[in-house]
Amino acid sequence: MRFMVIVKANKESEAGVLPDEKQLIEMGKYNEELVKAGVMLAGEGLRDSSKGARVRFEGSKRTVIDGPFSETKELVAGFWLWQVKSRQEAIEWLKRAPFQEGEVEIRQVAESEDFAASDPTGELMKKEDELRKTLESRRN
Repeated sequence: MRFMVIVKANKESEAGVLPDEKQLIEMGKYNEELVKAGVMLAGEGLRDSSKGARVRFEGSKRTVIDGPFSETKELVAGFWLWQVKSRQEAIEWLKRAPFQEGEVEIRQVAESEDFAASDPTGELMKKEDELRKTLESRRN
């Protein structure tokens, strides 16, 4: 099972404050544990929302909204993508993270087989699998 672990933004991350050396060292050690255990597939921090944009969709109309965005509690500051056996395993790994405060969300990634009922012929999933293989080959 894959899970996206979503690190919420806070006032400091939205102000562009980057982690200090101690925090970077602690997070580096934690990420190293995740990699050695075969859990971490990807992970990155995100720049503050002042450097981002949103695109609103209303029928055929597209509206671009430039950051910053005001509701910090709704923003993402970073993420991991983990491969684990269960939601509980993801929770146990997250409990070990070196955060001092804040909130981190865990969401299971929808897999191809989750959409099987919407694709009775299997053609859509076949195309999706081909795209995934192409992406994977580019990473290697």
